[in-house]
Amino acid sequence: MVRSPWYKEFFGPHYLETYQSFLQPERTAREADFIEKTLTLPPGSKMLDLCCGHGRHLIELADRGYRMTGLDLNQHFLDIARREAEGRGLKVGLELRDMRDIPFADEFDAVINIFTSFGYLESDDEDQKVLDAVCRALKPGGLFLIELMHRDSLARILQTRGWYETAAGLKVLDERKFDQLTGRDEVRNVTIYPDGTTREASYSVRIYTLTELARMLATASLKIEATYGGADGGAFTLESRRLAILARKP
Repeated sequence: MVRSPWYKEFFGPHYLETYQSFLQPERTAREADFIEKTLTLPPGSKMLDLCCGHGRHLIELADRGYRMTGLDLNQHFLDIARREAEGRGLKVGLELRDMRDIPFADEFDAVINIFTSFGYLESDDEDQKVLDAVCRALKPGGLFLIELMHRDSLARILQTRGWYETAAGLKVLDERKFDQLTGRDEVRNVTIYPDGTTREASYSVRIYTLTELARMLATASLKIEATYGGADGGAFTLESRRLAILARKP
């Protein structure tokens, strides 16, 4: 039996259980501040949150007056986003689709892709299709903001094993292997619940260098305008653990 791709199985209630401590409202607000400051678009602008997950940036930006559409492959996450938007009296569009399948052309003032939501697919060619779709979805002159892990830093500081404990008492083990030939970060994730039961999951993300991303963005007809050392807006250096890129459609 052929298994579904990891990204169709990994995300859902278990993901939120184990990663919620990294996704607090304060962090979301800081990242939304960065998005606003970097894009410099007026409220009312149309924005696509590509791989919006359960909608933490989508809802925050909609609350700040932007016309938001979210696209994600996970129905559970989209249901959470819809309930949150309705509870706060916000109108957002939600699309259940693969990130390669953006059903818009010349539609958005900006597309955002935040918190390492790129590199999930099976090959560089498939990832390129995402960037091509982003360019099609943008209005002429529209902006693309992507934020993800920085390969040069990851390769230097990689820890092959690490533990953390959530506020709910879950103990989580990450076992990591970085394949220098393929550029993929391979992670086995084991969660131990307070009652002693365990759950195992894994993911595989292609981690790109800035050089590689610049080439792929150019292929998609997106021109880089600025780089940052992550969503704090600091300068991008070799030591930066994260990388954010602002690019524009001609």
